[in-house]
Amino acid sequence: MATDVEVPALGESITEGTLAQWLKKPGEAVAADEPIASLETDKVSVEVPSPIAGVLTEQLAAEGDTVAVGAVIARIDQSATAGAAPSVPKADAAAAAATTNPAGAGETPALRGDTTAPVAEAEHGDDDQITTLSPAVRRAVLEYHVDPTRIRGTGKDGRLTKDDVIAAAQGKAAPAAPPAPQAKAPAAPAAPAPQARAPLATGERKEERVKMSRMRQTIARRLKEAQNTAAMLTTFNDVDMSAVIDARTRYKDLFEKKHGIRLGFMGFFVKACALAAKDVPSVNASLEGPEGNQEIVYHDYLDVSVAVSAPKGLVVPVVRNADALSFAEIEKTIADYGKRAKEGTLTADDMAGGTFTISNGGVFGSLLSTPIINPPQSAVLGMHRIEERPVVKDGQIVARPMMYLALSYDHRLIDGREAVTFLVRVKEAIEDPTRLLIDL
Repeated sequence: MATDVEVPALGESITEGTLAQWLKKPGEAVAADEPIASLETDKVSVEVPSPIAGVLTEQLAAEGDTVAVGAVIARIDQSATAGAAPSVPKADAAAAAATTNPAGAGETPALRGDTTAPVAEAEHGDDDQITTLSPAVRRAVLEYHVDPTRIRGTGKDGRLTKDDVIAAAQGKAAPAAPPAPQAKAPAAPAAPAPQARAPLATGERKEERVKMSRMRQTIARRLKEAQNTAAMLTTFNDVDMSAVIDARTRYKDLFEKKHGIRLGFMGFFVKACALAAKDVPSVNASLEGPEGNQEIVYHDYLDVSVAVSAPKGLVVPVVRNADALSFAEIEKTIADYGKRAKEGTLTADDMAGGTFTISNGGVFGSLLSTPIINPPQSAVLGMHRIEERPVVKDGQIVARPMMYLALSYDHRLIDGREAVTFLVRVKEAIEDPTRLLIDL
């Protein structure tokens, strides 16, 4: 008897998603709770697990289709045998017919949806190897456009891992071992030499069209809304990172030994923002309601949205009650979000809410930027790279590790004096971390 596989709940206020990728093919065996498909929503990617162990017998939606929460997208049969002839979904009928066309004999059908031809070639480079890839590795192959048959696996028994795929995409992976030499067939009569082809024209230009993902469209819409709605302004300052760098150098080993996590810069900045928000609460407030009837909502807690780069775009998971967390709790939470962002396992609940945002463009080498507010928040702090610059200390020109800070804020809610005061409070706490301990 077949069991329906339904689209699971995707998060608060999210009613539909896009079927981004099938992780299992019809006729393949699946275990209970094993992911069989990946859905993309406005905020996150969600894997659809199999409710039972059995064989995937039907796919009722195609990659790229929009599916509603609760919709049936597949069927799993407990009594079926793996490898049985699968039922071809209606959406694939045309593709199935195309493979029987003599004019296209020998060609590999491209993947459906918004994947590109190079990805399709990589995915189908070796059918035996592809079917043994884990869902995470398959997804990485699609995202990074690499051929898994050309990568040497470092996992158990030489299996391919997600890190192998990422390393190959960055050009750091060892190439796969060359195939064993085949026995030579008897020499055939020499064929006439082919006529030389004319060389390809130099300067050939190509274009590639890829459908914009739901997540990317949502990011674009929200950022444009922020620019169109908020009276956005940015104020700048610089901060001497000497004290924080010294503290990390002195205590990083003890910190990691005790808490099992590295001591980073973000914990200091989250704590500094929490301290500054007590003096300037409007920076941690939001403006809500229709134009002409708006209210200012002040928060007595600090939920920090931390901008994290993911393969499909920028995401902002929330560190909740950051003002009450320890350094170790903040660092562990951010590290976990960073790992899950790369794996594509963040949930909509992870990114819901947030009263203030911190974006660290310095990890990519940014010297200075003007970050955009994440509505309905009223401010965002931008961190940048640390570099030694000449500064004057006690009448002497000395080299110090300096970082530029940028605070973008909604001028409808925050005055310039308040924005500058907030940034100065952050600067003071970073240059003298003792203030974080004695609440100054």
